[in-house]
Amino acid sequence: MNRFLIGAGMAAMLATGVVVPAGAQQGAPLEGRVGRLESEMRAVQRKVFPNGAGQMVEPQISPSTPTPSPVGVPASSAVADLSSRVTSLEQQMASMTGQIEMTQHKLRQLEEQFAAYRTATDAKLSAAPAASGAVPAADVAATGDVRVPTAPRPASTPTPAAAVAGVEKPNTGDAAEDAYLYGYRLWSAKKYPEAQAQLKKMVADYPKSRRASFAQNLLGRAYLDDGKPSLASIAFYDNYKKYPDGERAPDSLFYLGSALMKLNKPADACKVYGELTDVYGDKISAGMKADVAKARTAAKCK
Repeated sequence: MNRFLIGAGMAAMLATGVVVPAGAQQGAPLEGRVGRLESEMRAVQRKVFPNGAGQMVEPQISPSTPTPSPVGVPASSAVADLSSRVTSLEQQMASMTGQIEMTQHKLRQLEEQFAAYRTATDAKLSAAPAASGAVPAADVAATGDVRVPTAPRPASTPTPAAAVAGVEKPNTGDAAEDAYLYGYRLWSAKKYPEAQAQLKKMVADYPKSRRASFAQNLLGRAYLDDGKPSLASIAFYDNYKKYPDGERAPDSLFYLGSALMKLNKPADACKVYGELTDVYGDKISAGMKADVAKARTAAKCK
């Protein structure tokens, strides 16, 4: 935009400050064109600066000092050059005016679209409270002259959270403890898939908690009780490897042997029972020692 304002200022300067020594009779039409340009520029200024029509953008360049024409050059060349420059200014002014009008048109369109959107939104918000207690038109069926409401739509499929709503979540103040106890309650309620998801999450969220060994071991038992001995064996083995000093590491080795027996791998089960005795023989209870002895007999371990 500055370029056009500068051009108009230069044209005005040329019209008032340039002395044409010859051919002045050809400058009269130019003066009219320059005057018209100045008028159009003021109109553009009013569009661009509606609250300050008197503002003018200062030119970024200053006019160069006119160089005297060499002796012998026809005076009409200066008039021709001025005419060319004024023509260029007219073309630029026309282009600028067209761009301003196009921008204003787009702005009006945006304003109209936003006004329509706001009206529609306000109407929906106003209608919502009134319609909350009414039967929707789509739920009304015509039967002769009597219109009766159709049967209510079926409820959506219950989410896992809704399916285990009967299992109370603990609130001891210890997040890790609560996470494990909730998984334990789900397992006790025989909601095995939900228990598996909860126990895996507990181990992932609190891997350094004392209860991580409990949760990983119980995850294996949830798989085992759910008829998934392969997944159970992985969960038990992971507990033994990740938490060898955990309180449920010996239990995981024992149940790993049980999972291997279900997978018809008695030889591997015997190795696991041997590992359990070698590593935790002096730590396991008398009851577990008796269970290990029975399991070795069932697996026909040597």
